[in-house]
Amino acid sequence: MPRKKLVAGNWKMNTTLAEAKALAEAVAKGVGTAPAADVVVCPPYPWLVTVAEALKGSAVGLGAQDVHNEAKGAFTGEVSSGMLKEAGCKYVVIGHSERRHVLGESDVTVHLKVHSAVEAGLTVILCVGETLVERERNLTERVFQRQVYSALAGLTDDQWHKVVIAYEPVWAIGTGKTATPEQAQQAHLFIRTKIRALHGENIAAALPILYGGSVTPDTAAGLFSQPDVDGGLVGGASLKADQFLAIVKAAG
Repeated sequence: MPRKKLVAGNWKMNTTLAEAKALAEAVAKGVGTAPAADVVVCPPYPWLVTVAEALKGSAVGLGAQDVHNEAKGAFTGEVSSGMLKEAGCKYVVIGHSERRHVLGESDVTVHLKVHSAVEAGLTVILCVGETLVERERNLTERVFQRQVYSALAGLTDDQWHKVVIAYEPVWAIGTGKTATPEQAQQAHLFIRTKIRALHGENIAAALPILYGGSVTPDTAAGLFSQPDVDGGLVGGASLKADQFLAIVKAAG
């Protein structure tokens, strides 16, 4: 059975409350009731409930950009999986390169967050990818292996169905550079092959692997045509409804 494409918009630390509501409404209207691809938007924490209301009854899912690994407690400024679910989230992005490389998040932290989110019933969009230095040193595959294995170790077969992987070449995020469709396919195939070797054909074949590195309406169709590219994690282009909807259409 072919994997359904998924397009997720990561709004990062952008939008006012009014802008978030208008953007969510425009995306929901543009996507319609039966899109060919699954669609998710991930606004900043303070706007989650407002965006959830704007998406109510639509085919667009709500996601968060991060989560803490503990269920509750003295963790000032943090948000739990249970809180995200109550706010209306079905998805959560974990291990984004900005959290790894700007905020110093470790593989161990990513692993704990993944398990906490999956156990709470959220679908995790796990981000993995190499920096420019790592790519130039031919460490790309080693980075993939470390990040994927460490984050997902210990999941049950059932829990794997709550996992999406997003390959985000760090050198392409926010730079306007994009991996070629062939480069993206090579990376995605490597990840799927490693998952197949460890967990079998059923899990590997069902696992959605998204591309996340400056996806635009111009690059989306070429990327999404690759056999192991199952959609995109979209940054800047997700802040403009017309651009995001064009990317969603390319995944249909």
